[in-house]
Amino acid sequence: MRLGVIDVGSNTVHLLVVDAHPGAQPLPATSHKRLLRLSEHVTADGLIDDEGIRDLTQFVGECVQIAEDLGISELMSFVTSAIREAPNGQAVLDHVRDATGQSLRVLTGEDEARVTFLATRRWFGWSSGRLFGIDIGGGSLELATGIDETPDTAISLPLGAGRLTRTLDGDPPSAQDLRAVRAQVRTQIASSARTLTRWGTPDRYVGTSKTIRSLARMCGAAPSSNGPFVHRSLERAALADLVPRLASMTAEERTSLPGVSPERSAQVLAGAVVIEATMDIFGVERLDVCPWALREGLILRRLDALE
Repeated sequence: MRLGVIDVGSNTVHLLVVDAHPGAQPLPATSHKRLLRLSEHVTADGLIDDEGIRDLTQFVGECVQIAEDLGISELMSFVTSAIREAPNGQAVLDHVRDATGQSLRVLTGEDEARVTFLATRRWFGWSSGRLFGIDIGGGSLELATGIDETPDTAISLPLGAGRLTRTLDGDPPSAQDLRAVRAQVRTQIASSARTLTRWGTPDRYVGTSKTIRSLARMCGAAPSSNGPFVHRSLERAALADLVPRLASMTAEERTSLPGVSPERSAQVLAGAVVIEATMDIFGVERLDVCPWALREGLILRRLDALE
């Protein structure tokens, strides 16, 4: 059967289509995405502005048409932090549904972490023992740990790369501003650390998300063109060397680095600060990069329900 997922994130709206059936590996059929940056369409009152609503509605309608053309059996749609935190979030969802016929479901931050954890468990398997998953998006940071497919603990913190980038002035930002963000990040992560560490020492640390893949690529990991089955990892020591280098560069200069697109060059510094802090506080020397994340986890969860 052919399934599709529309994932509405703080930065990107992404349609993933896979051919799959219960018990089989979901095989990607097509991927369609657009950088909408919904988090930048938030007013001072926290509302999604008219332009953001219009762009989102237009692209969801485009995704629905693509799904119909590809013969999808079921199309699931989910929204994350940008809309779930907006006071007019429900009005945005109603507008999209009325205009496109597609209902978008709101995922909590904890559910994001749990679904992504399922994807990493399926990718690395039971032999990995206790997993510790790290996932960063535009609006939030998700952390989870467990020995099963459902984590023992899953948390979400408002430490997304896009969110933090909007608090940094200057290009590149001043050393003072960057220190302030670094301190804020480390305080929030440390305050939640006991929730995760009380379950014991993980056997494997796993990172997902575009930001982590980009950081790994900048630190020497294989390019995406080599395929998903090539082992990729991110070393804390290499990341610690990379952060000051990123901090000294403008967003345009960062695009010369491997794995950094023009669309994400501004926020990769904030993402690096968050991931370095997470690895440091939890004593992670190396993150194994997982090509599966939230979208794949949603599809796996749906396949399990069908079975």
